[in-house]
Amino acid sequence: MRVIYEKEISTENIIVSPRPVWKCKTCPTYGKSPSCPPYAPSWEEAKEWIRHFKKALLIKFEINYKNFEEEKRKVLLYLLKKEEKLFKAGNPYAFALFPGNCNLCKVCEFERSKRCKMPTKVRPSLDAIGIELSKIVDLDFSESVLYGLILID
Repeated sequence: MRVIYEKEISTENIIVSPRPVWKCKTCPTYGKSPSCPPYAPSWEEAKEWIRHFKKALLIKFEINYKNFEEEKRKVLLYLLKKEEKLFKAGNPYAFALFPGNCNLCKVCEFERSKRCKMPTKVRPSLDAIGIELSKIVDLDFSESVLYGLILID
């Protein structure tokens, strides 16, 4: 995993709609992760929530798809550490959003029992709360990348 860039963006550029949430319903992990629907906040709630932020940090990560789960886990941990740094720097509402479902644990207890081993670390997926990533970045599906977002202020 390598960070390609970290770019501050205005939350006015973040479009929230039901489209990504409907796409989630076609995912094989739908309903199996605490970061995904139906456990994530609704797109309507997210739209209202994001409106109270002025800026966000968009982070693009290059990953090796041959080791996808481990690479993605590194991305999630990076986002959580960055969120903590922003919090400690005086941004009390800094909040990370994951690229896709949570895979912090190698074996997900939530899938089996609906109890998460790390409830304080799970963050919603960008898609799960309705963020249209394609309205923020030019997606190139030939790239081996993931995007994360941290709401700052």
